[in-house]
Amino acid sequence: MRKIVLSKQAATALHRMPQADAKRITNKLQQYSVDPASMANNVKRLQGSDYLRLRVGDWRVIFSEAGVVIDVVKIAPRGDVYRGM
Repeated sequence: MRKIVLSKQAATALHRMPQADAKRITNKLQQYSVDPASMANNVKRLQGSDYLRLRVGDWRVIFSEAGVVIDVVKIAPRGDVYRGM
């Protein structure tokens, strides 16, 4: 199991979103940390970047992997997540 580290921006977004969506996102992140192959259809590498994208409904989670650590950089709705990346 990998350790999940949230950036300040990601933690704020997770705290402000509807509780049901936050729970779904945390469950998917935990599932990915245990078995990345189980989420293969929902995770893609961003072009021209070292970041990966996890799709959870209308939400997107942008993160990077470094060994046993998953650094979550940004959590935002589908239309807004790629701005400023």
